[in-house]
Amino acid sequence: MPPDPVLSVDELTTIVAEAFPASVGYVVEEVTASGVRIRLEIDERHGRPGGTISGPAVMGLADLAAWLSILSRIGPVVLAVTTSLHIDFLRKPDLTDLIATGELIKLGRRLAVVDVAIRSSSSDALVAKAAVTYSIPPST
Repeated sequence: MPPDPVLSVDELTTIVAEAFPASVGYVVEEVTASGVRIRLEIDERHGRPGGTISGPAVMGLADLAAWLSILSRIGPVVLAVTTSLHIDFLRKPDLTDLIATGELIKLGRRLAVVDVAIRSSSSDALVAKAAVTYSIPPST
């Protein structure tokens, strides 16, 4: 079981706004017992030919869900960085909001591993599944 959260939904929302001021459409919905749940509000910027959502938009959501899952437990260590992201695209998502649930699998002093499940808001079926590893900088 991961440690108890140290940051709230409002605090994580503030971190996203400050760290990525140009990003829009991300909504931190919940800090869960094992990580976070976030939403990507889909609009025409996220589409691609074929009436679906672009891969980079899905991968960005997975990466952000992992980062916030970790920060929710260690605090505002914004210099934690992705070292590995493996994603499986499982089915074509509709052009509706995506919901990512990050589940902290391992939280060490230097590395953290997060499992991310992504679903379309219009279905319970998985759209994508990601395994994301982050490097946590040494505390000063």
